[in-house]
Amino acid sequence: QSCSPEHDSKLRCAALYPPMVSVTRVSRLAAHVTSAGHPLVFHNSIAADGDAVLYDKHGHVLKLTLNRSSNRNAMTLELLEGVRDAITRAASDPDVRCIVITGRGRNFCGGADFRSGLTAELKDTRLTAGKMVGAESTEAMYNHFLSLLDVPVPIIGALQGHAIGGGMGLALCCDIRICHAESSYGSNFVRLGLHPGMATTYFLPRLVGVPRALELLLTGRLFDGREAERLGLATSIGETPEDVVAKAMELAEVIASNAPVAVRWTKRSFYKHLDWNPRHAAWHEASLQSTTFHTDDAKEGVQALLQKRDPRFKGH
Repeated sequence: QSCSPEHDSKLRCAALYPPMVSVTRVSRLAAHVTSAGHPLVFHNSIAADGDAVLYDKHGHVLKLTLNRSSNRNAMTLELLEGVRDAITRAASDPDVRCIVITGRGRNFCGGADFRSGLTAELKDTRLTAGKMVGAESTEAMYNHFLSLLDVPVPIIGALQGHAIGGGMGLALCCDIRICHAESSYGSNFVRLGLHPGMATTYFLPRLVGVPRALELLLTGRLFDGREAERLGLATSIGETPEDVVAKAMELAEVIASNAPVAVRWTKRSFYKHLDWNPRHAAWHEASLQSTTFHTDDAKEGVQALLQKRDPRFKGH
């Protein structure tokens, strides 16, 4: 049996897990976390046809599509590198004036990948023999998605499906978001005894306000696209996944029709005046998240998910 946001147990299922993660896949995480609470190290996903990220230019608008729907567009090394490479290519293309990033299937991005397995090779957070460990390896994983922050042109997230955990982190890296009315969104890390990551604690209070951001992160609850719009996380919603993408492309065409230099510099000025520094926050979160992987509460969070019960956290 698999977990889905439509099921009653969705709050337990979705903490770092994207929708439709099987118990077998989650068991692999449990084996690694319960053995020693080691940091997550991500490997290549199962083979799939076509590029992990599709790169389609429509005039001055670039559409990037996460293309691993069979694996919930989860954060495999293949997909992470695909996003980074596509963003690097786009940033160097003077003909690209606006970017839309979306996903194929029921998930925009399903967060951490457990299908390909996780390793527990790293013993602790100390530096050893030139290897990346602890916060270093966690930040290195984040940096693929955080590369969106380096793009000078506007990026619109067309969130046609679920975005939970790391998938929500990718959504927050976009400048503008359009959500699907019925899909689920959220950063449910605390439901597994884990600290949030990918600068989530930086982005959310700046988008929805401090009290609301705290409520979302401390409860770890999910919300649908309609609430995302009310909260200010989304500028608009679509009733179908196709509507979401169509609205995003229409908005991108409007932006791309404007003077490209003026658009780029307006975006730059906007973030400069906000003293924008999410990368510093991402490093801080990586340090704390890698530490929480070692706690008994993290082990309990995974076990509670597997046993379909509420977790019994003890604070250590």
